[in-house]
Amino acid sequence: MLAIFSLPVLASYLVRDPATRPDGFVIETHRAGGHSAPPRGKLALDDGGEPVYGPRDHPDLAKVAALGIPFWLAGGAAHPGRLAEARAMGAVGVQLGSAFALCQESGLRDELRTELRQRARTGTLRVRNDPRASPTAFPFKVAELPGTLSDDTVRAARRPVCDLGYLRTPARAANGGLVHRCAAEPVAAYMRKGGAAVDTAGRMCLCNGLLATVGLGQRRPGGTVEPPVVTLGQDLGFLADLSPDGRPYSAAQVIDWMTRRGGVASAPPAAQVIDRLIGANASAQTPRPR
Repeated sequence: MLAIFSLPVLASYLVRDPATRPDGFVIETHRAGGHSAPPRGKLALDDGGEPVYGPRDHPDLAKVAALGIPFWLAGGAAHPGRLAEARAMGAVGVQLGSAFALCQESGLRDELRTELRQRARTGTLRVRNDPRASPTAFPFKVAELPGTLSDDTVRAARRPVCDLGYLRTPARAANGGLVHRCAAEPVAAYMRKGGAAVDTAGRMCLCNGLLATVGLGQRRPGGTVEPPVVTLGQDLGFLADLSPDGRPYSAAQVIDWMTRRGGVASAPPAAQVIDRLIGANASAQTPRPR
């Protein structure tokens, strides 16, 4: 079992007990695709409505290495040089998601994958770290594409339904009974289960949306099909090497590209590596209130 975390404090707790001690760790920064950890301290948003991360959110790799358990780096790690840097700091390697999500063998629908590559090439693709999208209340990366749940019109036209329930959480109802609710389900149903209406604002049904992204969208009465929601990491620089002209590439090309170059001799200090993983402009952000 590999435990995914963003800060060493969680890793130190897990290794204390043989029952929770994992076989390895994946250190995932907030630029990775899918869900990410919220910033530590009081939440502050930047001008684009995304959570602001600061120095307290930078993982201390030396502390992780001292635990003596294999670890991998994730989030903006798709580059041969970053693989070399990770190994130089004691990591086994790196975890890649987006580079494989956009390759031809991935499960993404062909038209979505093609549009994502083309928009990234022309600089018109935005991937937001949306603090409201996920019903789990964790920030979630949403690639902004027309025709998907990132489009307000599409989201408003979708009839709310929670029929898969993978992200439901247990709660105690007013009568003391146990209920399972999701902030992306119909608002009236959520409130009947003791939830607050304010918690439903902006939520997306990720269960149905992500299945639609891989071509398994449920068909609804009247012939409509669940719209997709696409998640990717915020660092798509790998496309400049793997798909400079927007054309398809294979998973084998990703592996060849990642492993054919770069030794570890010139790896920079750990602090520089973390700065790259969390984004070049992260250190320039205004520190949020503590």
